[in-house]
Amino acid sequence: MLEKAIKGSETYWGWIIFLLALMGIGFGCYLYQWFEGLKITGMGRDVSWGFYIGQLTYFVGVAASGVMVVLPCYLHDYKAFARITILGEFLAVSAIIMCFLFLFVDLGNLPRMLNVFLHPNPKSIIFWDANVLMIYMLLNIFIGWNVLSAERKGVPYQKWVKVLIYISIPFAFSIHTVTAFLYCGLPGRHYWLTAIMAARFLSSAFCSGPALLILLCLIVKKYTRFDPGKEQIGTLGSIVAYAMIINVFFFLLEIFTAFYSQIPGHKQPIIYLFAGLEGHGRLVPWMWISAFFALVALLLLIVPATRRNVDTLAVACASVIIATWIDKGFGLVVGGFVPNPFEKVIEYWPTKPEVFISVGIWATGFFVLTVLYKIVVSVKEEEIAA
Repeated sequence: MLEKAIKGSETYWGWIIFLLALMGIGFGCYLYQWFEGLKITGMGRDVSWGFYIGQLTYFVGVAASGVMVVLPCYLHDYKAFARITILGEFLAVSAIIMCFLFLFVDLGNLPRMLNVFLHPNPKSIIFWDANVLMIYMLLNIFIGWNVLSAERKGVPYQKWVKVLIYISIPFAFSIHTVTAFLYCGLPGRHYWLTAIMAARFLSSAFCSGPALLILLCLIVKKYTRFDPGKEQIGTLGSIVAYAMIINVFFFLLEIFTAFYSQIPGHKQPIIYLFAGLEGHGRLVPWMWISAFFALVALLLLIVPATRRNVDTLAVACASVIIATWIDKGFGLVVGGFVPNPFEKVIEYWPTKPEVFISVGIWATGFFVLTVLYKIVVSVKEEEIAA
């Protein structure tokens, strides 16, 4: 089926070339980082995790959200989702590839990343995180490819595939739970020291991932002959609505706990993010932009008429992605480091090389996603023609 990826329209090849160009720019910047070291980034002693880890955290959530189509389809026998399950699984594969690349560039070089596997330390959360990510990615590749192959041949997939599907479901929850443990397991960081961190991660994952999947389904519907289905997109919209409500509710719980308890360590990161602290407030406009888009998303998703309308649903999904990306992919990481253990505010901002390297990784992920979706759509179009 791989041969289907090399057959496409001018638009398809134009998009591929554009992504390859971005990948080349990102790789060139990474070579600069390779020779100069991480000193070219905005990270330092006080803020040792930055844009790279923020993006890793966000895309782990996108990968975990694949379970939102797998679970209803295979556990609850919701046959309508069988039409788009493969799209969710391949989205998870591309997201995990981005996660590993962000981990790779954050650690600095390949030997350091390989040490996670070559010299395993069961006491290290990153060891468990890397392993569950790797297993979940392999599961989605095997499941997606075998289901698609069987579908192309017009035969049921083999029984052992169903076993892997059941195994993949708890792994989907575990990858983001373990990622949350990376944060809430650090007692010196008050913003992250909360028992509902894993719950917050999962709720944000289950709204941002399906929101991205909806937008991808709409793009597939517009540019190909394969229609993911109105019912499927509508059901995904309901999932996004409930998950976004829970996500915002959990964040409001954090605000109440911090300010009602009046514990300075819990209040200060939130004050820094939304109002600035000691004259430092570079993230303040970004966090209010996130809050604005979260409100827009809630209004459009809660009202049934706007949620069922494809155009307003697309706006709502885009708003969800923007709101969760700023909050989780940037604010969460930086906010945890402010103030530092010496009660000083040291601000972080990504440098241009960091941004270009990240753009290259995003392009790599969407390149993989485009190729996989091209194969899926080609098989689906063969079924339509038949």
